[in-house]
Amino acid sequence: MTTALEDVVALFEYATTRLLDRVAGLTDDEWAWEPVEDEPRVSIRWRLDHIAETLDEPRNREFLGAGPSGEAAPVPAASADAAVAAVRDAAARFAALARGLGDSASEPLGPVAGPYGADSRLSFVLHIVDELVHHAAEVALLRDLHAGWERAHRVAPH
Repeated sequence: MTTALEDVVALFEYATTRLLDRVAGLTDDEWAWEPVEDEPRVSIRWRLDHIAETLDEPRNREFLGAGPSGEAAPVPAASADAAVAAVRDAAARFAALARGLGDSASEPLGPVAGPYGADSRLSFVLHIVDELVHHAAEVALLRDLHAGWERAHRVAPH
């Protein structure tokens, strides 16, 4: 029988795989496309950077009782390939961090989490899973919208 933590980590890994499969072959044009002028947050670029940042936030290690990683904070990716790699790597680190909770998953986050201190570590992992799932869905939608935009703006051959 699996534990709740194992189930949640498996869900996280499934959602990660689904996102990575969805962005396989992502082009720099798709990644950089902004369907709303002067609104960079409505882009695959912003979404993938945000996912990587969310998964690698220093607070994750603090909230989950791990020491500082010593790694530099993620920086915005310079290409579609770099963005996908950043998400993949950040997801692997977060999954390992969550998996390492073991029996401490039910412990409260504690004072480091401020008003969320009474919440369990597992509830925080679930919050991160929710962030991943909903931003991954936005990435998928933007990729679909880009494909439709491309079809609509293709010049018909003469």
